[in-house]
Amino acid sequence: MSEQIPVRDDTPRAQDSDSVDLYAQREKIYTRAFTGLYRNLRRVGGLVLFILFFGTAWLNWDGRQAVWWDLPERKFYIFGATFWPQDFMLLSWLLIICAFGLFFVTVFAGRVWCGYTCPQSVFTWVYMWAEKVTEGDRNQRMKLDKAAMSGRKALRKMAKHGIWLGVALLTAITFVGYFTPIRQLVPDLLSLDVGGWALFWIAFFTLATYGNAGFLREQVCIYMCPYARFQSVMFDKDTLIVSYDPTRGEKRGPRKKGIDYRAQGLGDCIDCTLCVQVCPTGIDIRDGLQFECIGCAACVDACDSIMEKMSYPKGLISYTTEHNLSGQETHLLRPRLIGYAIALIAMIGLFGYALSTRSLVELDVLKDRVLFRENSEGRIENVYTLKIMNKAQRDLTFVIDAAGLDGLIYEGQREVKAAAGEILSLPVELSIDPEKLPSSTNEIVFKVQSADDPSIHQDAESRFTGPSVR
Repeated sequence: MSEQIPVRDDTPRAQDSDSVDLYAQREKIYTRAFTGLYRNLRRVGGLVLFILFFGTAWLNWDGRQAVWWDLPERKFYIFGATFWPQDFMLLSWLLIICAFGLFFVTVFAGRVWCGYTCPQSVFTWVYMWAEKVTEGDRNQRMKLDKAAMSGRKALRKMAKHGIWLGVALLTAITFVGYFTPIRQLVPDLLSLDVGGWALFWIAFFTLATYGNAGFLREQVCIYMCPYARFQSVMFDKDTLIVSYDPTRGEKRGPRKKGIDYRAQGLGDCIDCTLCVQVCPTGIDIRDGLQFECIGCAACVDACDSIMEKMSYPKGLISYTTEHNLSGQETHLLRPRLIGYAIALIAMIGLFGYALSTRSLVELDVLKDRVLFRENSEGRIENVYTLKIMNKAQRDLTFVIDAAGLDGLIYEGQREVKAAAGEILSLPVELSIDPEKLPSSTNEIVFKVQSADDPSIHQDAESRFTGPSVR
C-alpha cells in the first residue's frame, strides 16, 4: 500500500493557553482577479453545469416536463423513464456509484471536484464576480469596506446584494421547478397565485444560496463539508495535488528583472503573494498541503502569470505529486486506484443491467384474513386482492393467471386495462377440489403479463391454505 502524505492544519489557534476557541473568527477574504488556463476550464465547466441545471427544467417530453419529481403522485420522471418508490433501491445504488466515483477521482487528482464542479464553489465564483463588477477589484473592495458609509458606497453595496439575491432567487425557483412544473410555477409566481409550500421552499433556498455563496463561502468548505476532513485518508504520494516546489522556489525574495538572482541565493519565488491573494479559501499554498485547499488551481494561474513576466519557467506551483517533487517516479496505476476503478466499473455495469431489466409492472398479492372457506360445490376457496401497478408511460392491457397446484381454478378478471401510472386493485378467488390439496399450506404463483408487450411481466408468490390433510 502506498504511503499517505501528511496534511497540516493551519487553523488559527488561541494564544491564551487557558482558553481555546473552538471556532476561529472569520477574516474576510478579498480575492484578486486573474486569468489563466485553469480559470478558463473552470468557467467552461461552470457554464455547462449552469446550462444543465437551469435549462433541463424547461425541457418537455411527451407533453410533460422531462425531469420532474412528482412527490404528491410519488412518481419520478426522467425523460422517457418513470420511477416509483419501489425503485428506491436504484437511487441508492446511483448514490453509491457517485460516492465511488468521487473516491476514484480523489485518489487520482485530489479535490478537483471541489475546485471545478462543487455547487458551493461554482456559486461562490459567481458571487465573487458580482463583487468585482459592482465594487471593483481586490484593493478597491478593501478600501470601500474601510470607508465611511456614503451614497456611492451604499449604491455599490445595494447593486452587489441585488445581483446576489437575483441569482439566489433564480436558483431557488429552478430547484423548486423540478418538483412543481416550472412552466406553471413561474406564471403563478408572477400572478402571486403560488402555493404556500412552494413559496416556503423558494424562500428557503433563496436564503440558503444567498447565505452560503455570499457570506459563508470558504467556511462551508473548511468547517461544514465532511469531505475536507476525510480527503487525506485517500491521498497518497502519487495523488495529483496543487503544490508549490520549494526546491525551486526557495529562498523567496524580491528582485529586479535581468539580475542574477541565483548568485544572491534566491529561488524563483519573488514573494509577490499573488498566490495567496487569488485563493478563495485564503491559504498560502507555499506552506504545503492543507485540508483547506480545494484544488481550484487559482494559485497556479496567478503564479504562472508572474513567472511569464519574469521570464522564468512556469510550474513553480502546479498539479504534481509528492513523489515528483522529491525527484521520485510517480506511479499512476497503483492498487488503490485500480481497486476503485474495478469497483466503479462493476457497479456501473450492474446498475445498467438493473435499469434495463427493470419491470414496468408491479404486482403485490394480499391474502384475505379468512384462511379458507368451502363453497357450494364443496371446493376449497381462498380470496386474494391483487395490486397491479402500470409503471410504463403508456396504457397497457394485462393478462392475469395463477399456477402452482393441479386443478386450481381462477375466478376473477383474466384481462384488465391499466392507464399509464395507474394502480389497480382486483379481488380474485382461487378454488380447488380438497382431494387435490397436497398439504394445508401450499405455494402458488400469480402471474401478470402485458398483452401489448410480452417482455413486461411480473410474478408474485403467495399461499393457498386449506384443511389439514390426513
